[in-house]
Amino acid sequence: MPSWMLQGAPYKGLFILVLVFVALEYIFNTVTETRNAIFNATRSYQLIEEKLTYGPAAPNHTKKANLSMDLSNLHYIVTVPPALIGVNLSTTYVTTVKRESDFTAENGTSTDKPPCADITQTLYGRVPIRKYPIPSLESLEKKFDWLMPGGHWSPPKCTVDKRVALVVPFRDRGGHLLLFLQHMHPFLRKQQLDYTIFVVEQEGNGPFNRAMLMNVGYSEALKSGKFDCFIFHDVDLLPEDDRNLYSCPEQPRHMSVAVDMFQYKLPYPAIFGGVSAISTAHFKLLNGFSNCFWGWGGEDDDMSNRIRYHRLYISRYPITIARYTMLSHRKDPPNPSRYDVLKKGQKLFDKDGLNDLEYVLVMKKEKLLYTWILARLMNHTSDHHHR
Repeated sequence: MPSWMLQGAPYKGLFILVLVFVALEYIFNTVTETRNAIFNATRSYQLIEEKLTYGPAAPNHTKKANLSMDLSNLHYIVTVPPALIGVNLSTTYVTTVKRESDFTAENGTSTDKPPCADITQTLYGRVPIRKYPIPSLESLEKKFDWLMPGGHWSPPKCTVDKRVALVVPFRDRGGHLLLFLQHMHPFLRKQQLDYTIFVVEQEGNGPFNRAMLMNVGYSEALKSGKFDCFIFHDVDLLPEDDRNLYSCPEQPRHMSVAVDMFQYKLPYPAIFGGVSAISTAHFKLLNGFSNCFWGWGGEDDDMSNRIRYHRLYISRYPITIARYTMLSHRKDPPNPSRYDVLKKGQKLFDKDGLNDLEYVLVMKKEKLLYTWILARLMNHTSDHHHR
């Protein structure tokens, strides 16, 4: 072998090594450009996330914590060129990619608008609570002129895959209702929800039946349109954190986990009172709320029993996020027979509820800020107790 070939062997190996590095760099750049194209092309696709984690924001929005949130109902748009359909993106943050047309066909939504973008990046945590002064109805109607009749709003430039109905049982709380509407409409709009607020008022001066009013709200709302889930909301509770998402839950969700009146602590594990969210399908499965609780107390514990009986479970957001302020009011006297009704109710889940609901619809009117339902409730509690 010629001596010059032996002398050039080390340089030949070095040359091959350089070629390998060049090839690796080319492959890396190609992959990077491909991934960038996925997010910068012009054709819209929907990204469905299984899970997204983020924590409470500090006043300067820089503090983060490792709190896990159930955001499976949220979605946002990424852009994918037709040539890259089927490309497997990083599984650390992408689960499935669907065409917008597929999303539309599956959910029956309009093809004119794309799905709404992810809103979590615009939610910063604590929101101000205003108790004074109490606004006038006219000032709120002027301020919220972006609402549709009936207290309805949906994003004008994109579509949401779930429709939410807020049902507010009501009587003799005019000031609270105005503060509630002042707070909730901007709150819900910021979360990019397709929502409608129903205020269900009980006619007369007899004992208040909160649970039955919520059944009425459910029934009347579905006569107005299709809703995927319901949020049953006391008028005197205002959410303090905009990351407390009023979206449709996979399992019944207790929303008002931490209330200032209770020192922001959960009173007991099975509580389902104050503010609760439940899918339309689950509410029908549970036969709604009991109609037998006249006066304060008991109906939420009965619903908790129904949830457990049907092998569902109560889900909750972290206590640092599911925070509420309660507006001050005079407490109604508790129902002295509520424990007896609660005990007997466990045998009546399939007889006492939506399928036994009786009421007279006195008035139903679409105001700008809400849909008003005035109902006369029929009392036949004694019939149940003798069955």
